[in-house]
Amino acid sequence: MRAKACAVLLVSASLAACAAPSTEKSPSHLAPMTAEKVNRIIRADVIPYSGQAHGEVIGRVSSAFLGTPYKADTLIGGPDTPEVLVADLNNVDCFTLIDYVEALARSHDEKSFLHNLKDVRYIDGKVDYLSRRHFFSDWFATPTPNARDITPTISPDYLVSEKRLNRKADGSEYIQGLGIHPRKINFIPANAITSQVLDQLKTGDYVGVYSPLDGLDVSHVGIVIRKDGDVFFRNASSLAAKRKVVDSPLLEYMRTKPGIVVLRAQ
Repeated sequence: MRAKACAVLLVSASLAACAAPSTEKSPSHLAPMTAEKVNRIIRADVIPYSGQAHGEVIGRVSSAFLGTPYKADTLIGGPDTPEVLVADLNNVDCFTLIDYVEALARSHDEKSFLHNLKDVRYIDGKVDYLSRRHFFSDWFATPTPNARDITPTISPDYLVSEKRLNRKADGSEYIQGLGIHPRKINFIPANAITSQVLDQLKTGDYVGVYSPLDGLDVSHVGIVIRKDGDVFFRNASSLAAKRKVVDSPLLEYMRTKPGIVVLRAQ
């Protein structure tokens, strides 16, 4: 789920954090300098490499965010607040980072970026608070998915957790009005992330840190980057010592975590 602080809980960024896509005009907000950054990234990292595998384009696009400050609660919308399509490349949290990267990797100009951002962030491209993909697993388990869950295909040691997403321990909802969503979450326990598992990860794969809490699927998200023979986890870190987008050695980062969920873009 989207978070006020991705390292704590991936709860909605605006909570204190198979139909065709909608063509309706929606309220939008581009932060200062965002349009310039969008066009610069697309010209430098998307168009020249459009013939490459999508994951490689994701890797190039996401490199433009290294060092970008971490900031939660940049989205606009909530139970009592109209949803606005926000594009702010100046500040990201762990979830908005992957939203922007995936949308940019599909785009050829600013207009197509905004269209793709709607499709990535919202189910059926409908800009509405309750249509927002609040959970990481919404990327593969909802209509017009962004990615597919490859977790079971890369490790024979994966486990399945029966979740009731959006349900707090006291029975209330993290996202008011969204309802409770039973969902099976596949994950690879941290102690089963072997060299064989790492070998099957590709640049541009999206990784979620599995959450053992019943109402959540993951607690943090990021992107797999392979370079110089090593595997890194590119993520918007909320840790006080970082507070920016960084590359962390994936195996070291996950050693103290419960496990991982791995998605590959469509």
